[in-house]
Amino acid sequence: MRCGGMGGGIMLTQRSRYALRAMLFLAEQPAGEAPMPMHRIATAANVPRKFLELILADLREAGFLSSTRGKAGGYHLARPAHLISLGEIIRVIEGPLALVPCVSRTAYRPCGDCKDEASCAIRHAMARVRDETARILDGTSLAAAAAQELAAA
Repeated sequence: MRCGGMGGGIMLTQRSRYALRAMLFLAEQPAGEAPMPMHRIATAANVPRKFLELILADLREAGFLSSTRGKAGGYHLARPAHLISLGEIIRVIEGPLALVPCVSRTAYRPCGDCKDEASCAIRHAMARVRDETARILDGTSLAAAAAQELAAA
């Protein structure tokens, strides 16, 4: 079963967990299947429909999903599951992976109360966290995550 979150500290938002669950569900569908209706995704991924609609729109706009309108409409991955990483999905939903703005690759800004960025021990530690987080999330495709989940079931 897909995990929720941890207690306290820095966490993935509920919105990111919803996005990952929906994308993993779509990744588990056989290639060439008919588009998946939103209500089926919502039920299977355990995501409230009102949230799912907004999340799927963001993922479609980012180029991860294709949608078809009409009675037989729905969603499917816009590219193969092995070519979509968990890191890419999280960045669409959350923005940067960095825990502090001074180490962000995509949204850098200095911390307002930092005396010397170059010698800041917090910055150096957070840069390592960002690098390892990105390495793991960008190195994990939807296909690999879905296969892991099926193997654990």
